[in-house]
Amino acid sequence: MSVKTQLAIQFNKGKLPKSVLLDLYKKMLWPRLIEEKMINLLRQGRISKWFSGIGQEAIPVGVTAAIASDELIFPMHRNLGVFTTRQVPFERLLSQWKGKANGFTNGRDRSFHFGAPDYGIIGMISHLGPQLSLADGAALAYKIKQQQKLTVAFTGDGGTSQGEFHEALNVAAVWNLPVIFIVEHNGYGLSTPNREQFKAQQIADKGIGYGMESVVIDGNNILEVYTTIQKIAKDIRKNPHPVLVECMTFRMFGHEMASGTKYVPKELLAAWKLKDPVNNYEQYLLSEGFLAEAEMNTLKKSIKADIQAAVDQMDNEPEIVPDLDKELEDVYAPYHQIITPPNGATKELRFVDAIAEGMDQAMAQHDNLILMGQDIAGYGGVFKVTDGLLDKYGADRVRNTPLCESAILGAALGLSIQGMKSMVEMQFADFVTVGFNQIINNLAKVHYRWGQKADVVVRMPTGAGMAAGPFHSQSNEAWFVHTPGLKVVYPSNPADAKGLLLAAFEDPNPILFFEHKGLYRSIKGEVPEAYYTVEIGKAKTVHTGHQATIITYGLGVHWAQKLVTSQNLDVEILDLRTLLPLDYEAIDLAVKKTNRVLLLHEDSLIGGLGGELAAYISENLFEYLDAPLMRVASLDTPIPFAAALEKQFLAENRLEAKLKKLLAY
Repeated sequence: MSVKTQLAIQFNKGKLPKSVLLDLYKKMLWPRLIEEKMINLLRQGRISKWFSGIGQEAIPVGVTAAIASDELIFPMHRNLGVFTTRQVPFERLLSQWKGKANGFTNGRDRSFHFGAPDYGIIGMISHLGPQLSLADGAALAYKIKQQQKLTVAFTGDGGTSQGEFHEALNVAAVWNLPVIFIVEHNGYGLSTPNREQFKAQQIADKGIGYGMESVVIDGNNILEVYTTIQKIAKDIRKNPHPVLVECMTFRMFGHEMASGTKYVPKELLAAWKLKDPVNNYEQYLLSEGFLAEAEMNTLKKSIKADIQAAVDQMDNEPEIVPDLDKELEDVYAPYHQIITPPNGATKELRFVDAIAEGMDQAMAQHDNLILMGQDIAGYGGVFKVTDGLLDKYGADRVRNTPLCESAILGAALGLSIQGMKSMVEMQFADFVTVGFNQIINNLAKVHYRWGQKADVVVRMPTGAGMAAGPFHSQSNEAWFVHTPGLKVVYPSNPADAKGLLLAAFEDPNPILFFEHKGLYRSIKGEVPEAYYTVEIGKAKTVHTGHQATIITYGLGVHWAQKLVTSQNLDVEILDLRTLLPLDYEAIDLAVKKTNRVLLLHEDSLIGGLGGELAAYISENLFEYLDAPLMRVASLDTPIPFAAALEKQFLAENRLEAKLKKLLAY
């Protein structure tokens, strides 16, 4: 019996030339030999953790080798072969794993949690599924720009249980995006066997359920992976559409090395050991005469020498020296706002119309701006803010989305990676909860982690007062003020709404833009007709006084103005306008001027912004206070539906009594 028939994997080279066959072998050797070295370093205590992909090398290598070098790949933490095939310098990878400055995240993140755009690689966050949505966004950019390119996103079989997997596939299918979704089916989600993850026999069936082409291949057969992806990629570039490729494989070590494999039956490990992708392919090349043993040994020796040289270099690299200023600066992408002042005629607009005009002028100003949201296209959005923009700017730039908030937010980041701007409209601010991970862990942290800007504006129709009940009335701005890397803007009048929105689209950082629904059609104001911007991070005094200061924002500004003017009170009102970053200079001046402060917001009391403001003032301005700080906020209950209950809930119900108490102290 020949060696060829004894192999556990049957290879078919087809028309592939010898040069390609040997190149694929070399590309698989690199991650295998690096892994063997890393495992040794782990056992020696010279690295802290390792996620081994031994047994799965054919997938990342075959996929990466099969697509163009400038097509974006979104890998996972066991896809070392993506990085080596794209020729990311091994010494930089080592520095990344050791938390050294020569890595890709300045010691701020570990493993493969980083992007290397110069190599067409965008890494993951630990939540597994979100990078699939980023791949959607990057693919959308290719499609809008009419570039015949595609993206590739990796996930594991365990990751297919996540909601983001289903959202990303659905969006890709509905929008016919040029994405290849690679699923490494290795039988386990960490230690949980797939029979406890899903009932489907094949993950590819999930793709069929979303109306997309799906295939199942032998993930340990490098030639099958390579030729299959080549064929699919060629088709997708000409006819954009998504494809799900399920690669049957097995990892020979635990989820990470410390996990072990005690949960895996020994006979299963033994069976898959016979299907080792590197050993089988090596024996195939030897038996077919494509590779000589001496050539093989020389190649391995050369690669091992290069690996050792990089390890030696890593040992000599100094530890990172913390730089406080740099840590703080890198939370946001570098940006110096240049204000475009109002100029020319004004006209009276409702709050909602000022927002709409700002959207229109932003679309005209930025030809790379894409609007996304539920019902925002032909219907114009539930509040009609985007009405007419579809006819004016076309379906590529004004896009209805499925009910997939998380995937759309991820796609927005994917667009930013491709140099585009985007706006995502939450139909109601309450609905942002299902997209929380993308905002908090991706948009907010991506620049700090590896220097990628997130040029995304998330519009948030917010607030109570319209008897809409617990799920359409929440004030949730405080959730995001707590998150470094975001900016949170909350205008109270039409002129600020337009100017701040236009400023938000100029800023390359992720901005949560809150618009109080109760103000949309209830207030009017003079608004400059031409394009202008208002400074983000700058508060505004909207009423002057000397006896006390009310610090507030949003609808609270109007509650305060109504009370102060109706009773002719000598009270200052400071409209924060931006909640993150706060205008501490304006707060300082207001406190020092009146020496009495009332903090007012529509949000519930506990955990609201008033608590943070009170802490800041107490710590830094205590000696200027002539009375205790006082807070007025809505009740610490969900927002009720009935009008009488909602009125009782809202902060306005307690404002007058608390202000009089402050003034009388």
